[in-house]
Amino acid sequence: MIKDIIVIRGGGDIATGTIHRLHCCGFKVVILEIENPSAIRRTVCFSEAIYEGKVVVEDVVCEKANNLDEVYSILDKKNIPVLIDSKGKYIEELKPLVVIDAILAKKNLGTNKSMAPITIGLGPGFCASQDVDIVIETMRGHDLGRLIEKGYAKANTGIPGEVNGVSTERVIYSPATGIISNVKKIGDIVKKGEVLATIDNVEVKVTIDGVLRGIIRDKSIINKKLKIADIDPRIEEINNSYTISDKARAIGGSVLEAILYMKLRYDDK
Repeated sequence: MIKDIIVIRGGGDIATGTIHRLHCCGFKVVILEIENPSAIRRTVCFSEAIYEGKVVVEDVVCEKANNLDEVYSILDKKNIPVLIDSKGKYIEELKPLVVIDAILAKKNLGTNKSMAPITIGLGPGFCASQDVDIVIETMRGHDLGRLIEKGYAKANTGIPGEVNGVSTERVIYSPATGIISNVKKIGDIVKKGEVLATIDNVEVKVTIDGVLRGIIRDKSIINKKLKIADIDPRIEEINNSYTISDKARAIGGSVLEAILYMKLRYDDK
């Protein structure tokens, strides 16, 4: 049995930055995901292994596991397993040292302090010292990555962070409910007014010139107003489409700090 496992709920791009950092520091990380993840920055999301079976993000391999035997086998290979488990039912069997909620749902979907000796919540929706031990601030700005021991992270504003002076325009939301058919792919240089995708018979247009940094998986069933794409106005930064973001790295570093900080507190008792 492998000891000191870290369970992280969610495998999107911010979660992946955290998972990647913990893995590279020698921690054994297990990801719990939903059955149909809807990540945007799919080239840097371990959640894509749910569909592909195996993905590689910055030289780190993530594989889909179907049961606990496969989880331990993947860990033995020094890779990262991801399981479909939206309710966290495997947590009790894995008995992890740490549970991290990185779903970024803007609300708590059930993570609580009884799940592990150390519990961490990313972003709004968690009360530090009540729901979890530590909350990590996820809003861009001066407090990004700050450890919160009591109280909440900043509330979600619904306004995307600025990139090169562009905020709202760089994120595209679905104008309709239906099945998406992607016209453009991640890494494409796009121009304002071009067709990015269609949702049933509704065209989705590019909002600004730039690089398509993320787009929801082709043929996904989506709801109106769902975030479906992310455009980076910095055309010269095309390689950013394939690497973990500065924000994800910063949050990953803060999670590592939180784990070591909490371990020291336990060791001192």
